[in-house]
Amino acid sequence: TWIGKGDEPTLEPRILIENPEYSYGDLDSENMLIHGDNLLALKALEQDYAGKVKCIYIDPPYNTGHAFEHYDDNLEHSIWLGLIKSRLNILKNLLSDDGSIWISIDDDECHYLKVLCDEVFGRINFVNNAIWHKKHSRSNDAKWFSDNHDHILVYAKNKLEWKINKLPRTAEQDKSYKNPDNDPR
Repeated sequence: TWIGKGDEPTLEPRILIENPEYSYGDLDSENMLIHGDNLLALKALEQDYAGKVKCIYIDPPYNTGHAFEHYDDNLEHSIWLGLIKSRLNILKNLLSDDGSIWISIDDDECHYLKVLCDEVFGRINFVNNAIWHKKHSRSNDAKWFSDNHDHILVYAKNKLEWKINKLPRTAEQDKSYKNPDNDPR
């Protein structure tokens, strides 16, 4: 629990209005670029896309204590959790039963976000914490320990329905692949 938990904003349904001035590319494409407050945009998407989205990737503010041009990344922890929770609830509604969400985050909030995602998506639907190498040790400026990785938390909406969609390797990629124990995976 945290201060303000349960005080998430109540949002009325929203309507997205296309601005042809900003349109680009194939007009028959279903792709959209939405400019605006992300919570209001998600609420607008919910009407037409609830239960239809197969994969979501988000890169929320890491709450590192820095200020950026487009958002403040220095929020009190309970405020950060409240902002993230209200968005995760809508994102869960957008996911199809066989859909998944991938959330990039660093060490500062990763473990709190994991517990929050367990609450929103259900702990049983946790798929994995994928670690990705973000910088090399030569350029590492960590004050305490090396911080050359970040996390990607992966949750399925319904883990029993979800399966990973592996991309096939090319012949060029196969050349550099080694399988000393002959495991078919």
